[in-house]
Formats: sequence, C-alpha cells, structure tokens
Amino acid sequence: MNRKAVPVYVALGLMFILIFGFFGSRILERYIPTDEKADITQLLGVTDKKVALFLNEELQEEKGIYVEGQTYLPIDWVNRTLNERFYWDTNEKLLVYALPDSIVYADHTTMGSTGKPLIWVDQNDVYLSAGLVSNYTDIRVAAYDGAQNKRVYINDTWDELNTAVVMKNSNIRVKGGVKSPIITWTAKGSRVTVVESMKRWDKVRTEDGFVGYVEHRRLSEKSSEPLKSTFEKPVYKNITMEKPVTLAWHQLTTAEGNSSFDNLIANTKGVNVISPTWYELTDNEGNFRSLADAGYVKKAHEKGLKVWALINNFSKDVNTEILLSKTTTRRKLIESLMAEAEKYGFDGINLDFEGIKEEAGVHYIEFIRELSISCRQDGLVLSVDNYVPMAGNKFYNRKEQGIVADYVIIMGYDEHYSGGNSGSVASIGYVENGVKDTLLEVPKEKVVLAIPFYTRVWTEDENGKTTSSSIGIAKAKDWVSENQVELSWLDESGQYYGEIKTSDGLKKIWMEEERSTGLKMNLIKQYNLAGVACWKLGFEPADLWDEIKLDNK
Repeated sequence: MNRKAVPVYVALGLMFILIFGFFGSRILERYIPTDEKADITQLLGVTDKKVALFLNEELQEEKGIYVEGQTYLPIDWVNRTLNERFYWDTNEKLLVYALPDSIVYADHTTMGSTGKPLIWVDQNDVYLSAGLVSNYTDIRVAAYDGAQNKRVYINDTWDELNTAVVMKNSNIRVKGGVKSPIITWTAKGSRVTVVESMKRWDKVRTEDGFVGYVEHRRLSEKSSEPLKSTFEKPVYKNITMEKPVTLAWHQLTTAEGNSSFDNLIANTKGVNVISPTWYELTDNEGNFRSLADAGYVKKAHEKGLKVWALINNFSKDVNTEILLSKTTTRRKLIESLMAEAEKYGFDGINLDFEGIKEEAGVHYIEFIRELSISCRQDGLVLSVDNYVPMAGNKFYNRKEQGIVADYVIIMGYDEHYSGGNSGSVASIGYVENGVKDTLLEVPKEKVVLAIPFYTRVWTEDENGKTTSSSIGIAKAKDWVSENQVELSWLDESGQYYGEIKTSDGLKKIWMEEERSTGLKMNLIKQYNLAGVACWKLGFEPADLWDEIKLDNK
C-alpha cells in the first residue's frame, strides 16, 4: 500500500464515522421512545376542586367541581350539551325541571338520596350533581374523582363499544408517536376501549380513566360489545284533532267585538277551530286583560267549532324576559289561564308571543313546557305561533315546542313589513322555505301553516321614502278595481303584481287572492301538514274559502 494513501484512508474513515454517528444519533433521537411523563394537571387543566369533563372521550373546556364528596357539573354546559330542560331561576334561586305531567323543584338545600346537596351554587355559577343529571338524562357516567387529577367521563351515545386486550405492557401517550409524553401505562392483559382506530396508533380509554394513544400493534383484534340504555325517556302525550286543522283567527279589541262572531263565521267554509284574541298580558306580574265570553264559546260549539283562546304579549308595559323569568309569575299566569278555561269552557290556548329578545328564549320555552303540563292535564290543546325560521329567531326553540306542544303554527307572512323595503307579504318561495325549515325540527303532524288574508299597498315618494298600509284581500281587490291597476302574474313570487303612479308617488301591490292562496294550500297538501290557519276573519272575500279546502267533512 502506498504510504501516502494511508492518511487519506484514515481521514475518510474518520469522516465516515462522524457522518454515521451524526445520522445515527438523529435516527436514534427520532425513533427511540421517550420516557418523558406528561404533566397531567396541565393536560387536564384541573387544580384544587376542579374536575375535568370528557364528553364521548373528548376533553371539554368547561370544568366540574368536586365538593361535599361528589362531582358537580356546570348547568350551562349540561344545558348546552346534555339536557336543556334543567332550568335555573336566577331570581328565586330555584332549579325547575318540567316532566310531561309534573314539575320538580329544588334549591341548594335539597338533598339527594346520598344525603348530599343536589345543587351547588358558587357565587353566580350553578352546578348540578352528576347523579341528578343522570337521573333525567340518557347518559353513562364514570367518575374518577377519588384521584388527584379528578375527571369524569360522560357518554350520550349508545353505539357498540369497541374494546381490545393489551398484548404487552404499554405506555399511553398524549398523541400518536413515540416522542409524545406518557400519560399512563397499561399492563398486559388489561382491556381498553378503542375510541378511534388508525394505521399505527389507536386512541383508547384505559381502565384507570385516561384517554391517550397506544401503538396499534400492541392491541389484540377489536371486539364489539352491544350497549343498551335502561333510561326511560319521558313520554309526551299530545292532543290531536281528528281531522286537519282549519283555524281562523278572530281579532277582538273590545268585549263588544264578540257579537261579530255570527256574521264573520257565516262567511267561511270548512273552519273547525276559531281563535279569538281574548287575552293580552298587561304587566310583568302575570296579569292580563280578558275579553272572554261564555256565550261566544257556546255558539261556536253549537256550530261544531273548537275554541282556542289566544293570549299575546303585545302591550308596551310587558317585558317578556322579566315576566317569564320568575317561576312564581309563570305559575300564577298558568293557573289564571286554567281558571279562565274552566270558567268559559274553551278548548285550547294559542300562544302568540312576538318580538321577544334572545335572552328571553330560555324563559319562554320553559313557560311553554310548564303550560303544556296543565293543558295536558285539563285536556286543552296548546298551539304556539312562530315566525318563519331565520337565524335571528332560533331561540324560539321550535324543536322543543314540537315535543311539548300540540301544534306549532308557522306565521307564513310578513316577509316584507311596515318600515322595511317594499315587497311581497308572503311569496311562495318564502312560505315554502319556512315550511321546509320548520319540518327539520318539528314533526309534520304538528305543523300548521298560517296564511295571510291581507297584503300591503306600498308607496314610494319622489324622495325615495317607502311607506305601506295593510289592507285585507277584499279591500285590496276593490282598490285594484277602483284605481284600474293592471296586474301581471309573477311565477317567482306566486302572486299578481301591479303598480300605479299617483300624486303621492309610485304605489305597488303584491296581491293575495284565490290563485296565490291556492298555491299555499298546495304546500300544506304536498308536505302533509296538520292544517291551515288564517289571519284574519273579515279580511277575506267569501269566494276565497273555496281555495281553503282540507278534509274536514
């Protein structure tokens, strides 16, 4: 060997060793599992008496608390994720839970079967014992609240439970990967619940109550275990008309208006329910004005009509949020309405609460729940009027209405209203969308479509200002005739449209009449709804009733 080449080989060898060492150490650094332990307190976000909450094995941002030797869950989280029927009265510091036929009340002094409080109030935060929640909710609860890092697992699904046996002692890590910190370890032969199965790593829940990741190869084949709930869901028995509902609202502003019943009903065909606007709330204490008349009910019954007395919240002296947020006030109002029903003998109650604020929504739906109990016990039909579903009125909670009330009525009108831009009161697309969106939450057997017996005459002056006046169909026809307004059919809106220039400005009208009404009635038949409601008696020509045909014979 050439002596001059030896240093070169030595240098190359040293370089090879350095390169191998560098990349070898990087490979070892990457693939050798870490022994780093996870900070469980930080991972779960719990300290002192806080309890980590897992819903279907997903860690929640909200935390429970552990006091008096048991775990409590925050009521806001319970309402949002598990059971919205736990209602907390912040005024009277009272928990209210409405069942189909009774109401359960509890406060911070109410003890459970364990002799410990059912409710824990910490300043403005309200917590419910996990046992209380599970008594009224279809869930599974596993609490690990005897440990240092307290946690509780809640599952509200009843799919098959996938489990596997650990084949060798294994670490459970925060994430899939050998460099992820260790949460806990499982012994060979122990069983884990497989939450999610992946190619190399599985997300599991261990027997000691931790959720993390383990290598797929360390588990046996999964086995499925069927789950069966023993929870008895509440049964809401509703009152249903034997035939489709054909309801007509009779607007009354004075007691003398009751005498107009005979003339107005004589103009109709097929009506089987009349709803007089007898009751209007007058203050925030549950008092109301009454225009009820026993003779009216007697005459309606003689004609084979049911009477659903309407109550509204239209008075400027009423703040619905304040009124309905007090349990004693709701109770007073309900008892008063039941007394009215017994006194006058009407057959149902129609709620027409409009313009309520979003913060009133939870109180409003609780009122409906509680009112439904009394109506159910006394054999009264409970119907609730609703706007066409929009993002801004979701808090009316049609889904819950559709469970506890007998009928949910869509007010399929006021697409364009006084103070807004000119346009149709109830175009066919607007109405159909309202029907379809309502049916996403309410069974069709409970949905009644309300149609308008009115339209609007719009005026646009030379300055671009738009005003309007409401006008009944009969008078609208007269207006069109008297002003010789030429009408043309608009397929998109399903209505006749006309306009005329006047000294006041450009006047426009989107007509409601027989043809447009017929299209709306077709929607009721197409979607197999529970019936139709009409606002209001006296606005319609007699011929219009020929279009309002349902199987009421």
